[in-house]
Amino acid sequence: MPTTTLTVTDVHKSYGRRAVLRGIDMRVPPGSLAGVVGENGAGKSTLLRILAGRLSPDRGTVEHPDEVGYCPQRAVLNPAFTVAQHLRFFQVAYDLPTLDRARELTEDLNFTDYLDQPVGTLSGGTRQKLNLTLALMHDPPLLLLDEPYQGFDWETYERFWELAAGLARRGRSVLVVSHIAFDTARFDILWRIRDGVLAEGTRAASPHGAGA
Repeated sequence: MPTTTLTVTDVHKSYGRRAVLRGIDMRVPPGSLAGVVGENGAGKSTLLRILAGRLSPDRGTVEHPDEVGYCPQRAVLNPAFTVAQHLRFFQVAYDLPTLDRARELTEDLNFTDYLDQPVGTLSGGTRQKLNLTLALMHDPPLLLLDEPYQGFDWETYERFWELAAGLARRGRSVLVVSHIAFDTARFDILWRIRDGVLAEGTRAASPHGAGA
């Protein structure tokens, strides 16, 4: 078994003269629920885009498995297509034999009633449920989630944490990036990012989904 699912070494990123990331180092072991919290503009989304391979760093390296689940902060969905059509398209893209896992996720996140609805008619919270489902449905070893519970009501927010904790117990590595810092006790490992630098990772007292 590998000792890390995600290894980040000395990652730097600048936009023009503005340094956004200034030497990021991270290690996320298998079966960990990890978090990066920080204020808006601290570099969280830039970091996650680099980890997901959507953006190249100026310097440094990122090592992770070939299969990654990435949930960006803004859902990239076609408003004319239904929820079911999105699931089918991603089934083909991921080369999945069935949609069993996707159906489990729609039940876990409580939006099975919307399968035949065009995405353009859905609320922001329901679109985010679909966005998250598309990132998780191929069951990758590493999940990179940017504000994944944005727009969720409290019940769905709690369901998200139950789902994340369950993934970690099954050996998946889950990295959640958020500006919300009051639920830090839910993480096994937590970093705080400020001015493009990560504070040293700390291990939470109650791993895998303990309440704040």
